[in-house]
Amino acid sequence: MQLNSPMADNAYARAGVDTDRTGRAIAGLVEVLRTIDPGRPSRSVVGSGHYAAVIALDERTGLALSTDGVGSKVIVAEQLERYDTVGIDCVAMNVNDLVCVGAEPLALLDYIALEDADPDVLRQIAVGLKAGAEQAGVEIPGGEVAQLPELIRGHPSPRGFDLAASAFGVVQLDSLITGERIAPDDAVIGLPSSGLHSNGYTLARRALPDLGEPFGHHTVGDELLVPTVIYVRAALDLIRSCDVRGLAHITGDGLLNLLRLNDQVGFTIDSPLPVPAIFEAIAERAEVSPEDMWLAFNMGCGFCCVVPADQAGTAVALLDGHHPGAARIGTVTAEAGVVELPHAGLSFGRR
Repeated sequence: MQLNSPMADNAYARAGVDTDRTGRAIAGLVEVLRTIDPGRPSRSVVGSGHYAAVIALDERTGLALSTDGVGSKVIVAEQLERYDTVGIDCVAMNVNDLVCVGAEPLALLDYIALEDADPDVLRQIAVGLKAGAEQAGVEIPGGEVAQLPELIRGHPSPRGFDLAASAFGVVQLDSLITGERIAPDDAVIGLPSSGLHSNGYTLARRALPDLGEPFGHHTVGDELLVPTVIYVRAALDLIRSCDVRGLAHITGDGLLNLLRLNDQVGFTIDSPLPVPAIFEAIAERAEVSPEDMWLAFNMGCGFCCVVPADQAGTAVALLDGHHPGAARIGTVTAEAGVVELPHAGLSFGRR
């Protein structure tokens, strides 16, 4: 599913990332992988394009899987020589996807590639991984460290590293949350982000290159390293309490991520969460249009939950207890494949 608009491609292209070309490349990759013949009936039970894959272990239980990395946020960590928070981002980017199918995350395996295996750097990365794992309630029983000086080059050298992981969880197949039950008039609840999370950093770093520049009560560098929020405990609590019809991790593509749940409906976001100052700074410094900003960033909303309208109040109260500022931000509509933001006069859809 390709959700980017050509407007977003312009902003990212100026920063050196052609998202349109990347989308076509990924589509080609997926097209080939879909033809894999494992020599037995497929056990996949969630279609490609959702937040996590699910493999049926038996008639009742599914194994949920996700994989993701921290992206170019690691460059900020290299430049500041602060590595103790990106592990939280790595955990978050995986478990936040995993829980979107209703799965309880159980474990994560990390992959760290380094230019130089500095013991202090690895220890700091581990500190963040531990903090993220404890927030998500998962174990990290293993992983891989690879020293690859010919592949990894730091900013500056020899501080280069990359950090990614795969997460695993379980879900009862009769309790899968795929978004297919979402219907017009359902309520969309938004949970606040802590800032950029782990998306859009190529553009953000171009807009705000001086990491030591004062920003609020700290610096630009401090702001760019604020960890991604982990929403797992809130989402699992909501699943136990309400009729949850869809869960969406809002990352690259912004609120268009909602269409990954169900492209036969639309979404009107008429009461968006407050937009943090970091997004306004990026838009101003890099001269990024509102269209591009809403298509590239979470804009203050890191996770969305879709519930029946008559359960919205209960859902907001529960989620606000985990993440203060949670609120109903919009409504599901019958306009298939369209996300509208009336306050900004914007309407987005699939190409």
